[in-house]
Amino acid sequence: MTNIKLIVASLAATAMIAIPSAGAETPAGAEPTKGETKLAKMLEGRIAGEPQKCIRYLPQTDLTVIDGTALVYRTGRTLYVNVPSNARSIDDNDTLVRRTSFASRLCNTDIITTVDRFHGNYTGNINLGEFVPYRKAEAS
Repeated sequence: MTNIKLIVASLAATAMIAIPSAGAETPAGAEPTKGETKLAKMLEGRIAGEPQKCIRYLPQTDLTVIDGTALVYRTGRTLYVNVPSNARSIDDNDTLVRRTSFASRLCNTDIITTVDRFHGNYTGNINLGEFVPYRKAEAS
């Protein structure tokens, strides 16, 4: 039994080394993931602004979960992109449960818990990063 645990631990360590960190750029020559491609398409024609620690979060704020990549919040005509430090664990089959001290703000220090949409089981936490606003480029 000890040998099996040693093998499993060894395989897990090897897998962690092989996985690039979340938010890292795609290595030269490597194909972008489906999530990276989807995010790039959403951001076409938009310009990034200064990263923000908090955003205004209202009931009409639209959220798009991009599997393994990012959370995109739409407020009016602005898209706020948040790439959590553990972005690989983001899955659109999860329901996000927000715990915050401000009803109308979402900050990078807030706790986001994920729950399986179908079974209601706890699946993890999301460690939010800064929110980068993207606005449409003005026509010249």
